Amino acid sequence: MVDIAREVLEEAGYAVKYVNVSWARALQMTREGQLDAVVGAFATDAPDFVFPDIPQGRSAIALFTHPDNTWLYTGPESLHDQKLLVINGYSYTRELDQYIEKHEADHERIWVISGPSPLDRAIDLLNQDRTDIFVEDAYVMAWWSVNSNRTTSPPREAGLVSESDAFVAFSPVREDAQKLAELLTEGTRRRIDNGRVQQILDSYGLSLWTEQP
Repeated sequence: MVDIAREVLEEAGYAVKYVNVSWARALQMTREGQLDAVVGAFATDAPDFVFPDIPQGRSAIALFTHPDNTWLYTGPESLHDQKLLVINGYSYTRELDQYIEKHEADHERIWVISGPSPLDRAIDLLNQDRTDIFVEDAYVMAWWSVNSNRTTSPPREAGLVSESDAFVAFSPVREDAQKLAELLTEGTRRRIDNGRVQQILDSYGLSLWTEQP
């Protein structure tokens, strides 16, 4: 998604700098105009942000356990006796967001972590049996598994919750946010048509998530 946005916006004359901060902080800084956009947003993350008309990526929210755990996700009711690890500020799916909000005060059910590199920490906590389940994007976890230097087995996927489009979304206080969103819409669509998006995805071992509407 960063590669697509960088190509499109630099072609239009903008300088693009990617910075890695915690998700909650990224949303707040972008909402205040300290950052210009966030990468990987859903409408449920930031409904006040300005979104392109077509996505720059795809998200598949899944639940992961220690590789020796046999638990399976069959709906929110199956979480009642599990400790669920989540990242501060993330929106997952409507059903998981509602479950997290309902039980966030119960630290035996919900554990919220934050920071710029939460995935490695979450996997460490799974391996230490300090939590039962972690929510993560299946594409992110697949990339981590391929590129991680760890010798331990990767977390086990225990159920896909939902798939949805993901976007580079622009700050609502930036005056040209709509213009930037339109540039990214047209630039993404053009690169889907000419095969450039697939070339970018090939470098990550991913397939094209959508066709031009």
